[in-house]
Amino acid sequence: MEKFIESAFYASRWLLAPIYFGLSITLVLMSIKFFQEVLHFFPMILDATEADLVLVTLSLIDLALVGGLLVMVMFSGYENFISRIDLDEGTDKLNWLGKLDAGSLKQKVAASIVAISSIHLLKIFMNAAQVPDNKLMWYVIIHMTFVLSAIGMAVVDKMNAKH
Repeated sequence: MEKFIESAFYASRWLLAPIYFGLSITLVLMSIKFFQEVLHFFPMILDATEADLVLVTLSLIDLALVGGLLVMVMFSGYENFISRIDLDEGTDKLNWLGKLDAGSLKQKVAASIVAISSIHLLKIFMNAAQVPDNKLMWYVIIHMTFVLSAIGMAVVDKMNAKH
């Protein structure tokens, strides 16, 4: 009975595979949104201000960062929790593939969240005149919470690595 339960637990890791596949669909949706933003802004480029261009660029960078985060989570999660990804010889292989354990993936996700939050905060600061002070304060508090959380996780991981 114990052997059966352990085998069932181990096999249940495959339930994560459709979730990681779903993330790849999300990546397709984000790519569509990226090019929708480019095509939407393109006809207005000659009338746009520099600030408008910077805001659109920051939005595109934001989408690219989230897309990169999705790729990291998909591949690392799959390799850490389901199965190794075996690529044919000569296939382009990401140099970090197989090197991100759950702890380092957590750090990468935290750093990506801080970067994404920074971009959102920069976009808000560029329109600071239209944002009420109390909302601006909350945006900064939330961003600093992400920063402190990422630092805290890094410190805890470093302490755990020493043991």
